[in-house]
Amino acid sequence: MSDPAKKKATYQDLYSVPENMIGEIINGELIATPRPSPKHMLATSALGGKILPPYQFGEGGAPGGWIILVEVEIILSQQLIVPDLAGWGKERFPKKLEYNWIEVTPDWVCEVLSPSTALRDRTVKKAIYEAHGVGHLWLVDPLHRTVEVFRLESSRWVPAGVFGGDEKARLEPFQDIEFHLGDLWLEA
Repeated sequence: MSDPAKKKATYQDLYSVPENMIGEIINGELIATPRPSPKHMLATSALGGKILPPYQFGEGGAPGGWIILVEVEIILSQQLIVPDLAGWGKERFPKKLEYNWIEVTPDWVCEVLSPSTALRDRTVKKAIYEAHGVGHLWLVDPLHRTVEVFRLESSRWVPAGVFGGDEKARLEPFQDIEFHLGDLWLEA
C-alpha cells in the first residue's frame, strides 16, 4: 500500500530519469528500469521486423491497417506505461499527436520480459492492460524462450497459447503470418 503523504509522480518527474533508463509512472510511483539487454532487444527487433512489413505497410499482399510503435509512452487513466511494442488499428490511432504520449488504448501490446521487469509486466502492467481493454497481450521471455499470448474476452484475459523454442507459430492477432520463434532468441 502506498503512503498517502507521498507525492504522486508527474510527467515532469520523468525528466529526472537518467538517459540510460526507461521511466514509467504506475500507481502514482515513478519507476525507472535499465535499458533493455541485447537478448531483450533482439526479441523486440525481430518481432517488429516480422510484423511491420505485412501489418503496418501491407507488404506481400498482407492486410496492413496497423500502426506499430516501439517503446512508446502510453497514458491509460493516470498510468504512464512504456510497452516494448504496441499496435493500434489505423482507424483507432490518433490523427493528431500533440504530446509525447498516446492516450488511446492499444489493440495489442507486447512486453519482452527482463529479470528487472518480469514481475511488474506479468502482474501490475498486465492488469492495467486488462482494465483498459487492450485486445491482445504477448509476454515474450527470452530467458525461457517462450511467447505467451492472451486475448481479452468479457474484460478478462484468456490464454490463447504458449509457444516456445524453435517452434513455428501463428500468433493472434497477427495469425496471417508464421513466426519462427528461433529467430527471437540469442543462442546460449
